[in-house]
Amino acid sequence: MIRNINRKIIGICILCGIYAYTSAQEADIKAAETAYASEQYDRAVELYESVLKSYGDAYELYYNLGNSYYKTGKIAHAILNYERALLIKPGDGDIRFNLEMAKQQTVDKIEPLQDFFLKTWFRSVQNLIGVDSWATAGIFCFVLLICCLVLFFFSKWMRLKKTGFYLGIVLFIVVIFTNVFAYNQKEELVNRNGAIVFTPTVTVKSSPDHSGTDLFGLHEGAKVFIKSTVGDWNEIALEDGNVGWINKKDITVI
Repeated sequence: MIRNINRKIIGICILCGIYAYTSAQEADIKAAETAYASEQYDRAVELYESVLKSYGDAYELYYNLGNSYYKTGKIAHAILNYERALLIKPGDGDIRFNLEMAKQQTVDKIEPLQDFFLKTWFRSVQNLIGVDSWATAGIFCFVLLICCLVLFFFSKWMRLKKTGFYLGIVLFIVVIFTNVFAYNQKEELVNRNGAIVFTPTVTVKSSPDHSGTDLFGLHEGAKVFIKSTVGDWNEIALEDGNVGWINKKDITVI
């Protein structure tokens, strides 16, 4: 009897703790939204940064933080947070639109290299939804695939056998693609190689030291991709194919 009472007390305490945690999070987010609506953008930035630090990643928070930074004129910070939001929810049109608006405020206009059309199509389909949605779709299609296999092996009617067979093939292909999409997006979330330049002007070098040859310049807000690291230097690549070395302190990883 005493043991059961203790378990109930522990359960109630856990539920109360969860409720208090959720209530505090909602209150902090509401305060940030109120500050933004009141055009207190610096305050909104402070509050959204605090919420992210206390409660973890969420695309809505990164998106709203990006909007707050954009209103304060800190374009590099806005781009960084829009990019972080896009990693979590790549199919969101509002995030992409605001990111493009912020990029138009930067000095460097980097034209991406043209990829093979199948690769472009593959990435566009992959970015329709996020990793969790692809994983859910994969599980759902796998369950349907099992049902089709049951029809094929155990049904007494030839029409159902054929339906199970052909539909199973389609579902098998879909399961493969959904898992590939989910895996790729998970890798992008975990192994983040994108970064934003946070120094007003930086010179990209030919080698990982200050004595290297000057290759080209970048400005605050430019996006780069980290290829390798040597000491305090990162080898970076741009979307237009240019490569070089930049000091770690000049960029912030997405």
